Amino acid sequence: MSVKLQKDLEDAEAVEQTNAEQAITLYSKIIKEEQDDKTDESINKTKEQAIYQLGKLFAKLGRAAQLSNLVKEIRPFFDSISKAKTAKIVRTLIDDVSEIPKTEALQIELCKESIQWAKETKRNFLRQRIETRLASLYLEAKQFQIALDTINNLVREVKRLDDKLLLVEIQLIESRIHHSLRNLPKARAALTAARTSANAIYCPPSLQTQIDMQSGILHAEEKDYKTAYSYFYESFEGYNSLDDPKAVLSLKYMLLSKIMTNNPEDVDAIISGKLALRYAGRDIDAMRSVANAHKNRSLQEFEDAKSKFKNELTNDAIIHAHLSELYDTLLEQNLCRII
Repeated sequence: MSVKLQKDLEDAEAVEQTNAEQAITLYSKIIKEEQDDKTDESINKTKEQAIYQLGKLFAKLGRAAQLSNLVKEIRPFFDSISKAKTAKIVRTLIDDVSEIPKTEALQIELCKESIQWAKETKRNFLRQRIETRLASLYLEAKQFQIALDTINNLVREVKRLDDKLLLVEIQLIESRIHHSLRNLPKARAALTAARTSANAIYCPPSLQTQIDMQSGILHAEEKDYKTAYSYFYESFEGYNSLDDPKAVLSLKYMLLSKIMTNNPEDVDAIISGKLALRYAGRDIDAMRSVANAHKNRSLQEFEDAKSKFKNELTNDAIIHAHLSELYDTLLEQNLCRII
């Protein structure tokens, strides 16, 4: 049977680019295949691969509902594999759903339903990780109080278990929530706790990069833009090495830091650098426009930039807050010159 399933998997992968529907049928057939020996490692491995491939395909096609149903349909298969593999599959499929635009509500419902299932089957390791993801989703949805309640319960539980890697993730989300609620002392305290936990273990580059980003954001809030720039630079290098699209956000914040320290002339030098060139686009053009407006001390250019690049400037809460302050500074300087 394992040879036949492997052949079906290869056939599905071969037709995926040309005939998505046929590939979906083949992947589904592999996943639902009855097996006499549920401990057969080769069969289970083939089914795992089929699940991952089908999840990616659904995400690529934007079929969020089918992807959500897949998470529920494959649960009987989890009895055949280890809890660690189960956790990896569930988290990967939830990640796949997140790649589909405008599925935030579906992701929240899927996480809540998966948490309930994990409680019923006593899969605490998985439950804690999905709850962490749920808190992050609540934060993105601006449901700050629910996010805070979720994360507070998790912090207490995970501290008892001494799972430092998960604790770093949780404390980082806690810092972001407090920052969104404008409680900067608690945001700084949570970030310090995350750094302390991270120093005690091997911290994956992706997580360290997120810590650097949050550090830069909090230093910028304290008007310490020079230190913020160094943290944004670290996060930019980290995201760039991981080929993460968030690299452009770090680059925008780097440029913002230069503008806020009255060094708008440095913006062009950074943009034309070897690393930054690959991120050329509207986001970077928006920051260049702001830098030019600041250099020329022109409120009109500043307003034009905000109007032209509304999505890139005003829709980002962090950039919008600092640019509002910059506008006030420019206005004050212009009034002083007139007087």
